[in-house]
Amino acid sequence: MIVLDTDVMIDILAGEEPWAGWFAELLPSRRLATTSINHFELLAGARTRDEAEKLLTFLRPLAVLPFDPDAADRAADAAADLRRLGKPLPMADLAIAGICLELGASLLTRNRRHFERIDGLRLEEPG
Repeated sequence: MIVLDTDVMIDILAGEEPWAGWFAELLPSRRLATTSINHFELLAGARTRDEAEKLLTFLRPLAVLPFDPDAADRAADAAADLRRLGKPLPMADLAIAGICLELGASLLTRNRRHFERIDGLRLEEPG
């Protein structure tokens, strides 16, 4: 399963390549998902009701993975490791990573600088 980060979903919606073409190619495989954190981030950025409806239509075919207690445990472990190294990350990024780690999913993000710090998190490349 490949989890789409918010930055990638924004690029897909804007028609940016390689993201948009990659998304259109993989969507029928049903291997694409996002997290409840990313779902929130995307919808929180809507400026109008029409824009929110467009975003909900985009999100509809994606599985939305929850931030449950097991994912929270994984996120907390990653947070503690990074804090010890003096390289903390925002809580939202840690929550996204915790979900991916718990489910064994890969994350597709442009924010590799943040997420590559997390041990065991697989990062996906488009294409």
